[in-house]
Amino acid sequence: MDTLISNVTAVTMNPKMEVIFGAYIGIQDGKIAYLGKTPPKEAPKTIIEGTGMVAIPGLINCHTHLATAALRCYTDDLGNTEALQALLKKEAKMDSRAAKVAAKLAIAECLRFGVTSVSDLYYYPEATAEAVAETGIKANLALSSYRFIDENEDFDFDTDEQCQELVRVAEKWNGYDGGRIKIDAGIYAEYTSNYRLWEGLTGYAVEQGLGMQLHLALTQGETDSCLDRTGMGPGELLNCHGLFNVPATAAGCTYLTADERKLLGKKHVTAVALPIEAAKNGGESLPILESVKAGMNVALGTGGAIECGNLDMFEVLRYSAMDARRHSGDPAALPSAAVLMMATVTGAQAQGRSKECGMLQVGMDADLALIDFTAPHLMPCHNVLTGLVWAAKGGDVAMTMVRGSILYQNGKFPTIDLPKVVEELTTYAIPHLFDEAK
Repeated sequence: MDTLISNVTAVTMNPKMEVIFGAYIGIQDGKIAYLGKTPPKEAPKTIIEGTGMVAIPGLINCHTHLATAALRCYTDDLGNTEALQALLKKEAKMDSRAAKVAAKLAIAECLRFGVTSVSDLYYYPEATAEAVAETGIKANLALSSYRFIDENEDFDFDTDEQCQELVRVAEKWNGYDGGRIKIDAGIYAEYTSNYRLWEGLTGYAVEQGLGMQLHLALTQGETDSCLDRTGMGPGELLNCHGLFNVPATAAGCTYLTADERKLLGKKHVTAVALPIEAAKNGGESLPILESVKAGMNVALGTGGAIECGNLDMFEVLRYSAMDARRHSGDPAALPSAAVLMMATVTGAQAQGRSKECGMLQVGMDADLALIDFTAPHLMPCHNVLTGLVWAAKGGDVAMTMVRGSILYQNGKFPTIDLPKVVEELTTYAIPHLFDEAK
């Protein structure tokens, strides 16, 4: 046995929602090979002392924009229109080199906060894939395609620039390292594209077995505009053009109608709640309970660092529960176990990874985080699940492991030269993005 985590409290997130106190987790060849209350007979090469620690499945951030870490807090305290204009101006100056170093910084942040897999919808997917490959985290990466294709324009998927960028990235990276990297098709949103692009991307995704990522119904203005232009809401419109014929992960879904939720529930669409991003922008977040009742898979995400300030999924857990309780007026709505499921089990389902991660279970990949429950704000611990949701913080993560490899432990990142990342960020990326003379 390669590694044994001893005497730890294991929050399994398995179908029985078992919490095993004084557990032993054995890891062999990147997978959980043993999980029980007594030590395994086989001697491990390495022992990690788990006393005072809680082991959880690695958290899954189902919507982010890693490279926007370079723009963190740049548009804070601005109105939405002013913030968007400032963002677009800087994004126009982004290049692959800046995107890669910013993605590495964001990945370090994710690992620091117990995140083992991310879904990224942004530009420069080649640079982001390189950052993911080098750091060891798991990721579903999608190119955020956008543009209107005129009906009189000859559209050919095989020559369209954005479509061919997707093809190149998918051919090189989809399935990389035994599926650690997956490539999805993607559109930014309904209102930044039209049916010719949707149908071209969907056809390719069906053919290649890819998923789809997008923003959907994030604002009331977005849905009203779509209804005025087409007579349908964005969920109904995109469904008419087949976009949900592949596994789709839709960020937002705040302003879908009840009928659209039912429709997308039948299509097994994942709705990703972004409670912190929504609150920061002065808006509403996904109605989680209504979406679950409609049959949608619901997962959690942060958005990019520019939208929410940081990528701490523990904050998202807490905000999601508070949001559901505020909307329902029920202080018992959305129990802690359900919130944790959305950040683990249903997140893995959204990424097409439910057979490999999302639970602590023999045969699953050893994707996990250790949370230090000896911190003053985590004692006494009357209930581990409520402690994780209502008291824990990303900074309480002591170790993050993906496929049995430690990627973060006690302030150190074995696969990331953080000083070098910071140097590249400060000497190249920031001057490149913010020097007005360039």
